[in-house]
Amino acid sequence: MKEELVDASQLVSDKVLHWYNLTVSMLPNFVLAAVLLVVFYFFARLLKWFVYSGLLKRVKNKELKGIISRVVYFLVMVIGVMTSLSVLELDKTVTSILASVGIIGLALGFAFQDIASNFISGFFMAVNKPFHVGDIVDVKDHQGTITKLNIRTTELKTFEGNDVIIPNKDIFQSPIINYFSSPTRRVTVEVGVSYAENLEHVRDITLNAIKSLSFIIEESSCEVYFNEFSDSSINLEARFWIEYSHNAQFLSAKSEAILAIKRAYDKEGITIPFPIRTLDFGIKGGEKLNEVLEQKEEIKSKTKSSDKEFSDESKKRFQDTKDHYMPAKFKKPEKDSEPIIKPTKGNKNFPPDEEREEF
Repeated sequence: MKEELVDASQLVSDKVLHWYNLTVSMLPNFVLAAVLLVVFYFFARLLKWFVYSGLLKRVKNKELKGIISRVVYFLVMVIGVMTSLSVLELDKTVTSILASVGIIGLALGFAFQDIASNFISGFFMAVNKPFHVGDIVDVKDHQGTITKLNIRTTELKTFEGNDVIIPNKDIFQSPIINYFSSPTRRVTVEVGVSYAENLEHVRDITLNAIKSLSFIIEESSCEVYFNEFSDSSINLEARFWIEYSHNAQFLSAKSEAILAIKRAYDKEGITIPFPIRTLDFGIKGGEKLNEVLEQKEEIKSKTKSSDKEFSDESKKRFQDTKDHYMPAKFKKPEKDSEPIIKPTKGNKNFPPDEEREEF
């Protein structure tokens, strides 16, 4: 028992002595690794500031600049840690750490691929700049003003005052209409006129009405095109250009154009027709309603007279048959004939015995 305790204590002491000797021998390496780690730390901070303030001057998105600078800082620190571990002759540890990082990164990539997609989309959108804060855009069936650009989402305020948060991946993969990409915007007004109107005259009146507006950019930019034969009208489009800085300006221009066209049409007697529906009556159609009603009344009256004649004739035949086959004693007396008095005993009209036999 004592020998075993002596062997164990000897083994522990040898191990501690080995560690001590290794520490003493590796002390310069520890110092060097610590110095390298400090150097890499300050270098990473300096590079982070340089990237944020120097290289990303063209990027106006502060959050994007912060993300890029933090990524650079993290990569430099990872390189510093790996270098320090190599100085300490922990190459196997470095290899194990790199393998673990790769496996963890692969797992996180599958688990958070949507977040990664939004992050990457936000990065490319910040670089390409398809729109800026304050622009009016139409994206993913939402129209409004861009209020905030985040690295993962984009915030938009609609004209109804609603805040819409859209993932950057959806915006990056969808068509975007930026109404502020140009300082001008075209206004289109659709209207229909009657088929009886002179279309050349209608076109001239419409052009003059549009050109009379004060806010159009150039009179030569006004256009009128007929584009459709609809159910009750011939439709046309009036087009003109305006300076565009906010959405109320566009709505006001369209409203004033509609008022001007309506005034011009009323003055010239041009008709803007209501929807017209033609109703066909009869089996084959093409008949007027009053004609169909008259035909029905005529048929109805003929049917009534025919039924009456048939009823009178049937009654007459029935009466003739009744008179022919019914005995006389069951027939009702006529109004003008004398009443039949039935002789009864005790009645003064009752005949005497000698006349009773005859009776």
